[in-house]
Amino acid sequence: MELWNTNEKCQGPTHGGIVIQLKIYHANQDDPKKCSARKLARMGLATLHTDPGRIRKGILLDPYAEVALSPWDRPQAVRLGLVALDCSWKKAEETFRVMRGRLIPRALPFLLAANPGNYGKAYRLSTLEAFAAALYILGEKEQALKILRIYTWGGQFYNLNKDPLEEYASARTSSEVVEKQYLFVDKEDCVGE
Repeated sequence: MELWNTNEKCQGPTHGGIVIQLKIYHANQDDPKKCSARKLARMGLATLHTDPGRIRKGILLDPYAEVALSPWDRPQAVRLGLVALDCSWKKAEETFRVMRGRLIPRALPFLLAANPGNYGKAYRLSTLEAFAAALYILGEKEQALKILRIYTWGGQFYNLNKDPLEEYASARTSSEVVEKQYLFVDKEDCVGE
């Protein structure tokens, strides 16, 4: 089975293809023309909220979280959904603080961005890339690849991160995910990320 078929386009949600609900708090801090969150919502692949109070449950993809996302989180993700914040990286820490109290914060491990604004930068993922990585780690590879197909650079994200994503998806716990990331990056490079 070929995981990345460049000829296949995303046609929006199908009843069998959406397993984990995707929720986005959109802070209106970036260029609407480059916004992967808006496109996910427009295509019916995620729900967009402009009021953070409307998102009351879920696993928050938080780059400042102390626990890494792992396959162990899958039951909660299926039940509660995944939450991403679409905000400017310049205001990210402040924006994430708003959401932490009522959600389950989880950090993504080492991955490289493929979006045009942050290409090749570690941890600087777009909302789309963060959701795709989380879905892949949680075992929802089909849903992850489906959302990546909405952008031409989605295949590049998959190609850049295929090996790490497979390793992270094979882990069981957060600790194992953290250890597996050191196959791809030195421990010193992760300090402060």
